[in-house]
Amino acid sequence: MPLLALMLACGGNEAPQTKTPAAIPTIKVDGSSTVFPITEAVAEEYRKAGKAAQVTVGVSGTGGGFKKFCAGETDISDASRPIKPSEVELCGKNGVEYIELPIAYDGLAIVVNPKNTWLTSITTEQLKKIWEPEAQGKVMKWSDIDPTWPAKELRLYGPGVDSGTYDYFTEAINHKEHASRGDFTSSEDDNVLVQGIAGDEGAMGYFGFSYYEENMEKLKLLPVDDGKPDNGAGPVVLTAESVQNATYQPLSRPLFIYVSKKSLERPEIQDFVKYYLAEAAKLTREVGYIALPGDAYGRMQVRLDGKKTGSVFGGKGSQVGVTLDTLLAEPSAAPAPPTPPPVPAAPEVAPAAPAPEKK
Repeated sequence: MPLLALMLACGGNEAPQTKTPAAIPTIKVDGSSTVFPITEAVAEEYRKAGKAAQVTVGVSGTGGGFKKFCAGETDISDASRPIKPSEVELCGKNGVEYIELPIAYDGLAIVVNPKNTWLTSITTEQLKKIWEPEAQGKVMKWSDIDPTWPAKELRLYGPGVDSGTYDYFTEAINHKEHASRGDFTSSEDDNVLVQGIAGDEGAMGYFGFSYYEENMEKLKLLPVDDGKPDNGAGPVVLTAESVQNATYQPLSRPLFIYVSKKSLERPEIQDFVKYYLAEAAKLTREVGYIALPGDAYGRMQVRLDGKKTGSVFGGKGSQVGVTLDTLLAEPSAAPAPPTPPPVPAAPEVAPAAPAPEKK
């Protein structure tokens, strides 16, 4: 048989069949720049473990992350404060139910430039005098805070208004979330703040503990005195121990991830969050944060397995002085997704009257 005929008889004119590789599922995470190092470390270890999923981690700030999460655009939201009322409302409007999981503790570092020789510590009263809304345009030099300090220009650096760190700091120091002077250099990227303070002799700023630890040779950390003897006499230095024993107040706080209940229907999300909770204690310490104590992560796995939605904090946002008992309590249910209005029934049509008989 000629070669061409043989090929045709054997189907040689057909292209060889190839299998299309299955698409790799993607897990979308966004939110807090403070929580980012923890989640990024977990995602990296997850990849090294050969897991069949791609994890993307964005840094939109806690508020920016919740906007995406409550719109159903992400699976997990990193947060450096509890979810607040406007975000609860947005999630409810879009039918997004969430599971709140604390994953670490953090302390806010108050830092100045290393060339600052007039400060060895600072009080919460002085911090309020610097950062309260009324300070804008008035407290412009260091001597405006304390006349014994030099008349050098005061330049401030802090997280942007979409940051949970900004929310928590304003609540803790100015006693009202989002109450702050606005004339400061802000960024959602804490590395930008580090660079600004490190290069400016008159600078002061605040951000999460891990960013200080990574850059401690460029910055000067200030112990904080809240004036309450129960939290330690005098100024308290920010350390893992002072956060764990609750003496570094009021600038210690828990950190969270929020997981979409709908996303948990996908096996790769279940697997990743389970892996996150199993590795969180080790990786949290490696990136400079403070792990939750005891069986906290096991209890969070129980919360996850039971798909217990809602927030321990009632959806009220930042809260100062949170205890471990509060953190591990049962969450209050989130508002149920809105029920669509019933479709009105078609109006009944009355039967036609019988035609009159013909006579």
